[in-house]
Amino acid sequence: MKAREWGVLLVLSGAIFLEGIDIAMLNIALPSIRTDLGLSTGSLQWVVSAYVLGYGGFMLLGGRAADILGRRRMFLAALFVFLLFSGLGGLAENGATLIAARFVTGLAAAFMTPAGLSIITTGFEEGPKRDRALMIYGAIGAGGFTLGMVIGGLLTALDWRWVFFMPVGLALVLLIAAAALIPKAAPPERDGNRFDLLGGLTITAAVVLLVLGVERAAHVGPEWTIGLVAASLVCFVLFWAVERRHAAPLVRLGILKSASLVRANLIGMLFMAGFFGFQFLVVLYLQELRGWSTIEASLAMLVLGIDVALAPSLTPKLVRRFGNAPVLLAGLGFAALSYVLFLTAGPDASYFELLPSLVSTGMAFTLAYGPLTIIATNGIEESEQGLAGGLLYTSFQFGAAIGLAGVAAVNVAATASSDPGDLLAGYRAALLVPLAAAVLAVVVGAFNLRRKTTAAQEEPALAGV
Repeated sequence: MKAREWGVLLVLSGAIFLEGIDIAMLNIALPSIRTDLGLSTGSLQWVVSAYVLGYGGFMLLGGRAADILGRRRMFLAALFVFLLFSGLGGLAENGATLIAARFVTGLAAAFMTPAGLSIITTGFEEGPKRDRALMIYGAIGAGGFTLGMVIGGLLTALDWRWVFFMPVGLALVLLIAAAALIPKAAPPERDGNRFDLLGGLTITAAVVLLVLGVERAAHVGPEWTIGLVAASLVCFVLFWAVERRHAAPLVRLGILKSASLVRANLIGMLFMAGFFGFQFLVVLYLQELRGWSTIEASLAMLVLGIDVALAPSLTPKLVRRFGNAPVLLAGLGFAALSYVLFLTAGPDASYFELLPSLVSTGMAFTLAYGPLTIIATNGIEESEQGLAGGLLYTSFQFGAAIGLAGVAAVNVAATASSDPGDLLAGYRAALLVPLAAAVLAVVVGAFNLRRKTTAAQEEPALAGV
């Protein structure tokens, strides 16, 4: 790569790292936020849910906006809004202000993330150079998820507001660098077609209602969940009807004919469902059952960050030798192994007994994140790269919501009391949710491998025809 290409890649990777640590840091700061602002459990949940709704609900709209209005323009604007409202969250003196700030921050991330990914997939030609760029991008992005809890724990020990102020400084540096390094491009051709506003409204409503139904399932009655999911399905049907008739649809339905893209999105949803549910349970186990401090729990999770070192160095070599599908499948296998290993953790397990499970989680991100991003975007037309990124990150966010909601619901239902034995039984029951998600991801990932094997077997036969 040329020096400018490296600069662009590092800026965009820094943005996805910023998005990852923003989510992870908040999770570990929640107890301190509740104490300082005097929030109820329901209000505290909305601090998380507001971001999820903004991010997951507007991701497809954000991805398509990048394709239509310009990727550089959308990335810079969204990063600026992210910077402003992250700072507002740190200044919040009440729950309402914090929740509103988190919603807008999530909305900004919904426009920033697919724009950044599509700048890479359109700026680096498809092949080894793009694959290498996506490996580095994926490694740094995954590092945000895995290192965020460590950084968040250390900052929360000073003051929870630093969890919001630190991203402001990083975002400002990235904004200045992005404005200087990301090359300007000619505005995308619109061919006289109008922006699909009705499609944007219906799909946003559908995703918001679905995410809200999943996110609140553990906190409201079943009638509310059923009603929200039903309303979401109605919006999805309306969206499908609009897209079939629109001259320039927000989501060209034909893109879903790409089997590899559909499988990648399903795997991404299951992978993130397992990881976020597992992360939630590990924190509960360490702090609630074992009585570890925030800093101790954060440092215990530091080993998850091995992907930052291994993904850019080890994963590209493995992909060059074995291909994306086998490496992705190995990563999914490590995720399943991690959850199985943690099932054996007892009430007095030493850190070294927990270490194999945590290392396996880090290896899962090392091997899975980059190849998954490549599979989800390869073969997609340049004009739809933003949409492909939006689909993938919507799947990530929806998976995280499903995983957290499922784990929380099972944990509450399976925990009879605050007795250590009952707490441990609740954790083990809830851990079956991430394990089931990981096993399903392995099954879906195996179809990628089988398809590759079948194509390799057919190639010699075709050559002889």
